[in-house]
Amino acid sequence: MKMLATYAYNAFCTMQGIKWNMPTYHQGETTLYIPNEKDLDLLISAASRRMATYLQCLKETFADPGEILRLEWIDLQDNVLSINHPVKGHLPGKYELTPKLISMLNALPRKDKRIFPMTYACALDSLKKLRKRAAAKFQNPPLLSISFKSYRHWGGSMLAHVTNGNVLLIKRMLRHKSIQNTMKYIHTIEFKEEDYEETVATTPDEIRQLGKAGWAKYDEMTINGTQMHFYRKPKRFGSLRKSL
Repeated sequence: MKMLATYAYNAFCTMQGIKWNMPTYHQGETTLYIPNEKDLDLLISAASRRMATYLQCLKETFADPGEILRLEWIDLQDNVLSINHPVKGHLPGKYELTPKLISMLNALPRKDKRIFPMTYACALDSLKKLRKRAAAKFQNPPLLSISFKSYRHWGGSMLAHVTNGNVLLIKRMLRHKSIQNTMKYIHTIEFKEEDYEETVATTPDEIRQLGKAGWAKYDEMTINGTQMHFYRKPKRFGSLRKSL
């Protein structure tokens, strides 16, 4: 708050030609809360049709909540969604949406040029009520900690995991102008055994194909003279294929 007030007053002084010594403040770093995907999906399932669609957009694009609120119907062409009005520090981008989200969007009324004709304050108030209601219904207190930006934080962390920390790729997916901003979204997610898909390769060609598809090798053993290579990857995460 002090930083924002200082910047605002400095702009006023510049406009009025007033000289002053602008103080310097440094914003403290905080650890971002990274929810698990099941909780994100649970909140979506408990939301109204419009709010559920809004949250699903956040999940599939990792966009800033303000960017999704600025979306217009003209930004949606077939199954491709364009972020044409990015927030400060972000670049424009395009994303291929899942059939699920396309169906949710097509079910919304088109009475306004914007897809989500509501203010951020209104959306935030609806989210607070949704979290409280869903947390009580599902007896799941962690739902109370989910914010709109939690979907972006989760997405950045998932990207860091599946790309082994490829900062440049994550930067492109999150549409950051500065790589310093990308580093803030790289966090470790603790996966459980049930969160993985698993498969086995026995030939060089199978190993090569799995590597190209993003599978990570975690073990190997020889059974009846055949060398088995075990691979796995997190379930339900295909966003690397949806960025255009």
